[in-house]
Amino acid sequence: MTVHFIGAGPGAPDLITVRGRDLIARCPVCLYAGSIVPKELLAHCPKAARIVDTAALSLDEIEAEFVAAHAAGKDVARLQSGDLSIYSALAEQLRRLELRGIPYTLTPGVPAFAAAAAAIGCELTVPEVAQSVVLTRVSGRASRMPEGETLAAFAATGATLAIHLAIQALAKVVDELKPIYGEDCPIAVVAEASRPGERIVRGTLADIAAKIEAEPIECTALILVGRALAAEDFRESALYDADYRRRFRGGAV
Repeated sequence: MTVHFIGAGPGAPDLITVRGRDLIARCPVCLYAGSIVPKELLAHCPKAARIVDTAALSLDEIEAEFVAAHAAGKDVARLQSGDLSIYSALAEQLRRLELRGIPYTLTPGVPAFAAAAAAIGCELTVPEVAQSVVLTRVSGRASRMPEGETLAAFAATGATLAIHLAIQALAKVVDELKPIYGEDCPIAVVAEASRPGERIVRGTLADIAAKIEAEPIECTALILVGRALAAEDFRESALYDADYRRRFRGGAV
């Protein structure tokens, strides 16, 4: 018996990996985060599968489902939103499985920041503008930010910021970033990326707060900030330069 943790993607039901879909199809037990994972994915479950919405469950109750499935020798598909590697409350579940000796696998999913970048039609890294992307958040009820991990510290690098779980603190985000990036720095708020209700609000650090106040967004949103979002006059990558020598193409040294 194995618990298969599966990144269910950012929202659109067809943005799940083939591996994730196939695991769902062969697991007799499916635990899914019903508050955010699209219910259409449950169509891949076997007809007689036990399907449990974990949105209202505590960690103890989720663990009890794992233990019961383990005792019955039944594989579990554990569906979680986005990608498992960030903000997925995965670590505490794995710790409990390890303490009980219950095996597990991890199948990555399409992360929210990638879906948001696709929605606004841009690359988050642009040559000589920004070559790093910082995935971060702000302190909230679920957990505090570690000391030193501040928006100001990350912004000082000039990187593109992908700020999760922070739409309720947009004013604070803007106030912290304005002195570093400048008022004219591009910012985009993407709500429900890849879902039917997807909304995009673009602006600058000077005007985004007023735009969101006029069209409120309350949850399931990601904030992207950085010069790469609207870069135009930038140096092209050497990767496809005719004179760039690489393994698969000759050219000048």
